[in-house]
Amino acid sequence: MYKRKFTRVLLGTFILCAVSININAQFSLTGQLRTRTEVRHGVGNLAVVGTKSAAFTSQRTRLNFGYKWDRLTIGVAVQDVRVWGQDASTTTNNDGAKLMIHEAWADLVLANKADTTIKFKWFDQMSIKIGRQELIYDDSRLIGNLDWLQQARRHDMALLKTMHQGWQVDLGYAFNQNNDNFGNAGTSYVPGNLPAYVKNSLGVLVPVPVGMIPLAAGGNVNNNSSSSGTPVFANPPSTNASTQDYKSFTSLYISKKFNQTKIAGLLFADNFGKYKKDSVGSATVGYVYGRRFVSAGATDPFDYTGSIHRYTYGLMINHTIGNASGFGKIALQAAYYQQSGVNRDNLTLNAYHWMAQATYQKGNFSITPGYEMLSGNDATTPATEDHRFDPLYGTPHKFRGNMDYFYAGTGSPNAGLQDAYFKIKYATNVLSLSADFHNFFTDKQISKTSTSKELGREIDLQLGYTMNKFTNIELGYSIMKASNSLSIAKAQAATSTYNKEGNWFYAMLKFTPDFLYTKPVAIKQ
Repeated sequence: MYKRKFTRVLLGTFILCAVSININAQFSLTGQLRTRTEVRHGVGNLAVVGTKSAAFTSQRTRLNFGYKWDRLTIGVAVQDVRVWGQDASTTTNNDGAKLMIHEAWADLVLANKADTTIKFKWFDQMSIKIGRQELIYDDSRLIGNLDWLQQARRHDMALLKTMHQGWQVDLGYAFNQNNDNFGNAGTSYVPGNLPAYVKNSLGVLVPVPVGMIPLAAGGNVNNNSSSSGTPVFANPPSTNASTQDYKSFTSLYISKKFNQTKIAGLLFADNFGKYKKDSVGSATVGYVYGRRFVSAGATDPFDYTGSIHRYTYGLMINHTIGNASGFGKIALQAAYYQQSGVNRDNLTLNAYHWMAQATYQKGNFSITPGYEMLSGNDATTPATEDHRFDPLYGTPHKFRGNMDYFYAGTGSPNAGLQDAYFKIKYATNVLSLSADFHNFFTDKQISKTSTSKELGREIDLQLGYTMNKFTNIELGYSIMKASNSLSIAKAQAATSTYNKEGNWFYAMLKFTPDFLYTKPVAIKQ
């Protein structure tokens, strides 16, 4: 009897709280279940001759909680990512955790001229957003949430956001540490994204040494020694946060729209931990080569604690002419960014990136020709400084081909990249069809023996269908026609062992329910 009364009281309290929430604040509860089935043969890197296609289904399950009051907004996104069959039907404690917090942040209003109860009136709007959050600017070319990847991208940071007379000014800061340093001194940091085990020079799977990032984590690695007996440390360039996360960063974003023109400036200063090349093991048991980030102590003559600094800065301009219902709308976009300071390997950095494109839209139809350039290093020139531009923490899948050959987790050419592309799209509220064509070249010469800069041509086809308010289906097929230089540019082996054609198909189902949504009911007269 007592339990029944307690249950009723608890249920009544919950209903009262829900009613109170609906009256005084806005509460949201949405979700996402996204499955993607892929058939791969030469995605990211060319496939070895004679190998078969890979096939699998991955799934992202996400639950989003939101709460909004006049002066405070809370957002939490709980996410689970896994491949179908990755876990046994009955799991054990040794399988590890897959559930994670994708976002968890609070956005506190500091100024709002529309709110008479807030006395701070210097700006039209100002708030500070603290916690784990996605960071997206402009078209996500350099700073984006990488939503295509099932794990997506987020940052643990604080973001001060200001709006005043049409100007947007965002100031962000992040500082990474992978433990609470209880009982330790200093802020030595071993970047995240480390595997638990790695193969040593003898091909034996061994635990990753403490304080070290193994070079094998970056892709193709030559763990052999040179003729002089000195270990060869080779690692193809990769995108940021794949093998060496930043220690800290400071970001500044400023934008303003003038009639049909928007100008946006970005300054992103990210810092990386210092390291020295090191090895663990012996010739008998095998070596593990890598980058050691934590020194033995202050008395160590090879003290390499601290950080190095890189700076990325530039402008993006967007201008619109006409409208889609008349002659048509033309959207022009151009951007230029420079990188200076030093790269993650403490080598002087002098690199640049620019792009230009025009999109013509008439009704449901649009075409987009464009060109993008990311500077690189010339294999025939001594490496006194680094000219390879790193496109920060953006969404490469959106811009440089759906097959992710460039600036994705599979690495990218040290010689830079040129991409001449042409995109066609037809889209309605229910159906979308698109075809993208890419012609890839390097910026500089790939090797001392090869003068060709051509990498290959890629075609990406997509079909999207919105079945209902919460359900979307997407199909895609891509093909890469590679040149003889692509495998060399991606630090793969002899070109004769790789297929020059890559194929990829995917089918993605996306369910995005709003759990508090109620279908409007017609009132009978």
